[in-house]
Amino acid sequence: MDYDVIVIGAGPGGYTAAIRASQLGLKVAVVEYDTLGGTCLNRGCIPTKVLLQAAHAHEDFARYKSFGFTLDHSFDVEKLKRYKEKTVRKLVLGINYLFKKNNITLLEGKAAFLDNNTIDVRGKELKAKYFIIATGSKPVDLPITGANLPIVINSDRALRLENIPKNIVIIGGGVIGLEFAFIYNALGAKVTIIELMDKCLPMLDDDIVDILLKKLKSKNIDLYLGARVEEINNNGSIRFSYKNELNELYCDQVLSAVGREPKLDGLSKLNLKMNKNSIKTDEYSRTSIDNIYAIGDVVGNFQLAHVASHEGIVAAQNIAGQNIKKDLRAVPVCIYTIPEIAWVGISSTEAKNRYDNITSGSFPYMILSKAAVENEKEGLIKIVASGENKEILGVQIIGRSATELIHEAVLAIAQECTVDELANIIHAHPTLSEGIREASDDLLGIPINKI
Repeated sequence: MDYDVIVIGAGPGGYTAAIRASQLGLKVAVVEYDTLGGTCLNRGCIPTKVLLQAAHAHEDFARYKSFGFTLDHSFDVEKLKRYKEKTVRKLVLGINYLFKKNNITLLEGKAAFLDNNTIDVRGKELKAKYFIIATGSKPVDLPITGANLPIVINSDRALRLENIPKNIVIIGGGVIGLEFAFIYNALGAKVTIIELMDKCLPMLDDDIVDILLKKLKSKNIDLYLGARVEEINNNGSIRFSYKNELNELYCDQVLSAVGREPKLDGLSKLNLKMNKNSIKTDEYSRTSIDNIYAIGDVVGNFQLAHVASHEGIVAAQNIAGQNIKKDLRAVPVCIYTIPEIAWVGISSTEAKNRYDNITSGSFPYMILSKAAVENEKEGLIKIVASGENKEILGVQIIGRSATELIHEAVLAIAQECTVDELANIIHAHPTLSEGIREASDDLLGIPINKI
């Protein structure tokens, strides 16, 4: 065998799996046809967050006026593009360094399985005892007339900022569509979102979503829920059905943000069991073929970089002879909108469907002293628990630093904490995180500061 393990794909899951496997004494190679870091680093998580950081800074300018500042709102798109590219390049070089440090061989090209122990990369056959498939996902194609026209772009092209349209229509009001809505709004575009579902972010409770909807409205971002795009024309005409009527609007650009699907290239000669269009794996990240593991978006559990990394570590450790299971009970999900949204566990709606007796408590940002100091008026922390033993089932946060605050809730759910235990933890004052204790008190019916 040429290697103990060959990892196919160098995204967050793939490169993490490779490093852990090498740390455990295995001879490792990684096959990547594009760039180290995969979609997340090059066309997803990182570049979008750079642009969203700019959008958040734009939002902060208005708040700073309350502190007596007068700021110039002029904006240099080219400088932003250079900063984005510099940030991505720096992180890619970091992964390359880690590969060298851990003696991982990088093989450039596309991998195609010939059998369970052999792949072809650019005409060269390579053998390994084990494989980890970490090929990720790709944007879903729009099944709409006109979807292939030049004015239609996907999230990959949107990140290039080739031009800033005066009017952009985003098809899809999920995580990707909402994040790009705030990016393009901050860059000066008129943004319209057309979403097929009747509710925005249905995995969240209405009181959380309502805050986001009010923000969209205040930003003059139009949102059509329960609407279906019927046709796109190259002159910028978008025809869509809404409330049983056919509507039409015009734009300079259309962004397709209807989701992503697993990338299954090179797997045709393997007889892998599938869950619809994703690879079926067990709790050890193993596929239906004993020596082949699969992780990340290609598995279809969560399309999240941190889940892929967790699954990659699980796969590597099991290949090395350890017997560990992946634990997806407490997965944080973050949306970097304005304001940010983060959650872990289940919503109160889902909890009511699962359990006979649940309770919930919440606390608005506007009452928090730290929020008052920072002139933050938008935000809510909500906790859902079982009615009997008050075990925490889910936490949802919308507001400044929500994507950081959520990890206290992740730990609480992972450790099966009760609301009483969370309420008894001393939180520093003044902080935004003490809102979690306040929400716990509210759930217990003994709020101190809630008006």
